[in-house]
Order: sequence, then structure tokens, then C-alpha cells
Amino acid sequence: MRASLSIRQGAQRSTFALFLLLAVGVMLIGKADPALYERTRMAIADIATPVIGALSSPVAAGAELIEEGKHLFVAYDENKALREENERLRRWHTAAQSLESENARLRGLLNFTPEPEATFITGRVIGDSGGAFLRSVLVNVGGRDGVRKGTAAVDNNGLVGRVAEVGQRSARILLITDLNSRIPVLVGESRERAILAGDNSDLAKLAYLPPERSFGPGDLVVTSGHGGAFPAGLPVGVVIAAGEDGSGELRVQPFLAPDRLEFVRLMDFGLTGVLQDQDLGLASQ
Repeated sequence: MRASLSIRQGAQRSTFALFLLLAVGVMLIGKADPALYERTRMAIADIATPVIGALSSPVAAGAELIEEGKHLFVAYDENKALREENERLRRWHTAAQSLESENARLRGLLNFTPEPEATFITGRVIGDSGGAFLRSVLVNVGGRDGVRKGTAAVDNNGLVGRVAEVGQRSARILLITDLNSRIPVLVGESRERAILAGDNSDLAKLAYLPPERSFGPGDLVVTSGHGGAFPAGLPVGVVIAAGEDGSGELRVQPFLAPDRLEFVRLMDFGLTGVLQDQDLGLASQ
């Protein structure tokens, strides 16, 4: 074993010396005869090419394995996104059941006048003013496109907010989580009235609740249509149990996701409610 170790150490030193002499020889050839240096370099390249090709196969296999691993991570992310989409679809199913119940009651009424068909225009979110004191977004459609102040803004999940300011080419939407947002809503299957109030956080508060309420966490919150600001039945969010201080306060988790808000549909239902009335009052003063 000692002899084998000595032979192996000697071979390693000889190999190092051989490569060192070869490198020096190549440098001397390059100085003495550039043409011979080039032919020698290409000859070495020809010899090394099969070796490099043989070594590159495991490297390529490793790269392919890494790529497959990336695909697995992408599949995991897509699966997570599908689960979130499934959750949103369940919420929509709940909203549809609530609206179906409402429609059944309305069909049972005599001389019911259906609401006028809404018009809409879709705009892209081009800026936001998220922060501690303001929750709003800017869209790239305005007065020249028929946008009016007070118009309801919705996305695929439900109500986003209302148009607070209108320019010729842009409009600013006040989100439902803004401190200045107040929306009449109906809560749960009991359809109890309340006011959804934003407080510049990710959640919203339910104000002016009845002394004895029959709803709780998981109940759907939709617009009530009172005041003429919004039509009835627009999905807003779901009641959750908050109040980590033990108060058991009920708050609302909006369907609105400001960080994923890309397109907004501005729905004009032809309403002339409190928002327009305020504008007329200011104009007459």
C-alpha cells in the first residue's frame, strides 16, 4: 500500500510537470513560429473535442434535470393559483345563490319594473396611490370616453370602488377600503342593512349594525342599492371574525385585491343618486 501510494504521488507530480512543460513548449512555439502554433492549437482542439463532447453529455443531462425541476415548481405555483381560483369560484357561487334568491322574490312581486341595462367601459390601471392616507387607482379612460363621477368600478371578483375624479383622458377610482368610502350593503341571507366603511387597511368595517344581528363569519356582503349610488347585488366581500383583542368584532374581507388589479370595468347604471346630487348642490352654490 505504501508503494502504491508513492507511485500515485509520483504520477501526480509527473502529470503536473508534463502539463507545465507542454504549456511552456506551446508558448515557445507561438513565439518562434505563429503558423506552427496555430496548427498545434487546432490539433489540440481536434483531440479535445471528443473529450469535451463526452463530458458535456452529463452536463446537458444535469441542465435538463434542473429544467424539469423548474417545471415542477411552475406546476406547483399553477396548482396554487388554481386553488385560489377555485376559492373565488366558490365565492361567486355563494353570490349567485344570493342573487337567485333575490330574483325569486322580485319575480313574485307584481308590477315590478326591471332595472335599465348598464353600459360599461374597461380601463387599464396605470397608477395607484396606495398608502396610509389614500387608497385609490388611476385608469386610462376619462370624460371623453363617457366616464362620469360616481360610476361603479368592478373587476372579476366584485366591487372595486367608485369614480371620484374625472379628467378627459383619465379617472381616479376611490377604492372601497379608502377611509372616505361609505357603501350601503346587505349582509348574509337575512339581508340586514349596514354601511361598509373603509379605514385604509386591507379590511373594511361594518357600521350602523342592528343591535341583534343574525349573520356571522362567512356571510356574503353585497351592495344594497340604497341611496342610488350603486345598484343592488354587487358582490363586495365576506364577513370574517377579526378583533384580536377578543372583542369578536366582525369585519369584511373585500374581494378586492389591489396588488393584482390590472383592468377595471366602469359600469354606468344610469343612477342619479347621492353622488350626483352632491355635485348638483355644489354647482348651485
